Amino acid sequence: MATAAYPEFSAEAIAQALEAAQRHSAPRLQAASGQGLVFADGALKVSAQCISVTVNNGQVCLNLPVVGSECFSVPSWVPNGTAVQACLDICTKWGIPCGVEVTVSLAGQKIFTKGFGCSC
Repeated sequence: MATAAYPEFSAEAIAQALEAAQRHSAPRLQAASGQGLVFADGALKVSAQCISVTVNNGQVCLNLPVVGSECFSVPSWVPNGTAVQACLDICTKWGIPCGVEVTVSLAGQKIFTKGFGCSC
């Protein structure tokens, strides 16, 4: 069965977010390896990109990296045909990607946030 072509996030934006997480974590990981105690858990959430998505049949459908196609129900106060903003965050531990988080908003009001993999 073929998967519908849903909006997706830019591979370049995702790569840039991962690179930023690695740049942030590398010196901290190196410093921590020389010490007995580590006070940070290494978790970092980096914004990758926001895109516009249209509500269709009470849902927002996206292609998410690693996860694949996902559809999310939205409350009935968000009418069909409404353009909402979907933002992707990459969750990392010490610069290694371990999950994603998608947040959907309308006019600055968060409708929902859903995480996959490790928590951010």
